[in-house]
Amino acid sequence: MLTGKKILLIISGGIAAYKSLELIRLFKKSGANVKCIVTNGGVQFVTPLSVAALSEEDVYTDLFSLKDESEMGHIRLSREADLIVIAPASANLIAQMAYGLAEDLASTTLLASNRPIMICPAMNPMMWDHKATQENLSTLEKRDGIQIIQPADGLMACGETGTGRMREPEEVLDAVTQHFQNNKPLAGLSAIVTSGPTFEAIDPVRFIGNRSSGKQGHAIASALASAGASVSLVAGPVHVPDPDGVQTTHIESAREMLSACEDALPADIAICVAAVSDWRVKDYTDQKIKKGADKAPPTLELVENPDILKTISNHAKRPQLVIGFAAETQNLNDNAAAKLKSKNCDWIIANNVAKNDSFGNDKNQVTLIAHNERIEFDHADKTIIARDIVTEIIKHFETIQIKQAAE
Repeated sequence: MLTGKKILLIISGGIAAYKSLELIRLFKKSGANVKCIVTNGGVQFVTPLSVAALSEEDVYTDLFSLKDESEMGHIRLSREADLIVIAPASANLIAQMAYGLAEDLASTTLLASNRPIMICPAMNPMMWDHKATQENLSTLEKRDGIQIIQPADGLMACGETGTGRMREPEEVLDAVTQHFQNNKPLAGLSAIVTSGPTFEAIDPVRFIGNRSSGKQGHAIASALASAGASVSLVAGPVHVPDPDGVQTTHIESAREMLSACEDALPADIAICVAAVSDWRVKDYTDQKIKKGADKAPPTLELVENPDILKTISNHAKRPQLVIGFAAETQNLNDNAAAKLKSKNCDWIIANNVAKNDSFGNDKNQVTLIAHNERIEFDHADKTIIARDIVTEIIKHFETIQIKQAAE
């Protein structure tokens, strides 16, 4: 049900914290990856060791932990998740969220996050009914991306009866599953993504290629699919697995990649992430070119490969949004802006490969360049970069829908 989903579970103080252990088990059983923050109050009720054993991940408790900040950091922790679940959510943590306080790791992470948040309150009935708590909840309900799972009625651990019991772990799991089923802002849209390098054969043994792992392109294809888009991924020779929920076509050369892209048209979105080889040899040799002591190195005559981004940008079946990637080693912004104009695409995602050495690595740092906008993304895991790019795509199509509704 939750295969591949990344959940950040925040466990705050309260007797209901014991339910979080079962919730971790259910999340894991459903296929999710779970990381956990336990507040100072939370550790009074459940031990980090128990949480770590069930989640099979490190547990984070301290905002100023040198080890945690150097290895993960609260910013990365806040952005990596597909969903943040607070269970149990104490009255104090709810108040911190309402007022935008950053007093500990949990509240700081929540303030730094741009991910959806699900709040599962648990507290004494008088605390729940208190005007301050209800006003804080009302404030949070008005914010985008926040969902509150109303507590249940019943006998409380303190002996009082009323509203304030945290929902059972199975109910929270159902709510999380429903969230992922409903949160499909790109449903009904189709996308083409190119990924990886292309290999241009010189002879049966040798080729011209680029140093692309396909990690960024595959991550973008996966993020688009998670947002509900129907995705056709055209992948060059890579060692990363095909993303779930994506139709993948494997190719080798630039001409094969272009043909596969045109076969996937029409589409609403095209994202050309692949590092396509600019040239191929004019005359392919079907026998291995032999070297010898008395032989000079062969002279290879090169011809240009088709420009896939430019072709799609000017195609009769042009997608509504065409995005290219620019891997540059110098003059990043100027070269990317020139590419944006010459290719006739809508956005360029530019990265300085000389500075970031992003080829083959798990992290990247990019800049989104449009005709009238520039957005700098933080240096982060490529899965986070992918989600941030898809977030901008979602905003783009939401803006189009708003304009169309106003006409």
